[in-house]
Amino acid sequence: MKDEGGRMKKEKSRLHPDNIDRAETGFHPSSFMLHPSTPKRRFGQNFLVDRGVVDRIIEAVRPRPDETIIEIGPGRGALTSRLIEKAGRVVAIEFDRDLVPALRTQFAGSTHFKLLEADALTTDFCAVIEPSPTARVVANLPYNIATAILQRLIEQRRCLSEMTLMLQSEVVDRITAEAGSSERGFFSVFVEAYCEAEKLFDVPPRAFRPVPKVLSTVIRLRARPRIAAEVKDEDLLWQIVSAGFAQRRKTILNNLRNAPAPIQEFVKKRGGASIVLCEANIPPLRRAETLTLDEWASICNQLE
Repeated sequence: MKDEGGRMKKEKSRLHPDNIDRAETGFHPSSFMLHPSTPKRRFGQNFLVDRGVVDRIIEAVRPRPDETIIEIGPGRGALTSRLIEKAGRVVAIEFDRDLVPALRTQFAGSTHFKLLEADALTTDFCAVIEPSPTARVVANLPYNIATAILQRLIEQRRCLSEMTLMLQSEVVDRITAEAGSSERGFFSVFVEAYCEAEKLFDVPPRAFRPVPKVLSTVIRLRARPRIAAEVKDEDLLWQIVSAGFAQRRKTILNNLRNAPAPIQEFVKKRGGASIVLCEANIPPLRRAETLTLDEWASICNQLE
């Protein structure tokens, strides 16, 4: 192609990254112009820029005009704007102070939008949604602290009925791992106890800026009305599960024998680890990842 002066004009290839983004992922650059700050690696920031993925999340959540939605980490507002369109009230929690001014400007005209500059790891979610008694959570969680935030959310499940979260696919695999899977760990048991988990769909790296090196997955967690096991002491249960997974290569028998002092005191009072496992009908040579939630509860009830 030539310009008006007859000089050859360099045509941008269809394979240029900008063209690929717009064509294949519905990339929208406007949020990047509104938010000049660069993504921060220390915060694990990967901003969602794919309109198609945003649409799929909104379709999965189906926000209602009579409810409150909490968004953790609105980032540059790609998902926030759609939530504001659909939900009766949106409470967004952003930790990065550099993103807050642009978010306030971007959604200044939204009367049912509330932005808090806060840390999700210390936020009292039940307090920030008042006067609403319950809310649902939607979030693209940063990879580096995703499990810590999820544990915080589950601990406040009395006011959080459902969570639709985008996480690293490996984290989702661990969360949903069933008994017998090598991926199963403490967090698998913890989430199973308090939530019904459902994998929704995978999200490719190109849907984010910067592009991560990992695949992401959207998962839905619905809070159970009560723990999914007959257990007398929930705090003791999680101490036992933690001790059981302390050394994954060892048997449950060895891990109970080498548990922290408070657990060992309980074990000794019941006659030792072998007797506890026998009374709980659990073969002592099994490993922690093979135990079901009910079996963990059985061990706990024997010690209690």
